[in-house]
Amino acid sequence: MKISTKGRYGLTIMIELARKHGEGPTSLKSIAQAHDLSEHYLEQLIAPLRNARLVKSIRGAYGGYILGDEPANITSGDIIRVLEGPLSPVEVLEDEEPAKRQLWIRIRDAVKEVLDNTTLEDLASYTDGDQEPYMFYI
Repeated sequence: MKISTKGRYGLTIMIELARKHGEGPTSLKSIAQAHDLSEHYLEQLIAPLRNARLVKSIRGAYGGYILGDEPANITSGDIIRVLEGPLSPVEVLEDEEPAKRQLWIRIRDAVKEVLDNTTLEDLASYTDGDQEPYMFYI
């Protein structure tokens, strides 16, 4: 399973919002500048996240986006499913050879386990020793 830029950049948005949770709205422009990403592309990604109620938009001069829930209650699986769709590496076919079908199911379940047990709180607070927090690539 390969996570596209939609999933990666969506996680970037959500991790930044988690890091600033409780500080008020964060603009997509500031996230785009901090990570050298296209603001226009981030605008396309925020809509499905907002529709899924993972983020809320705040209007006004000091507006932007905030998380729709506490960082501990939003998993990376929630985000990836919204932006990428189902987590299955292949569509499991009933007429598939049983050994191969079992392999695809085990891979899917392993990916789901990691994504569904990694919260935004985990990602936002992650540090690697003395280094600054960094982006997870799943």
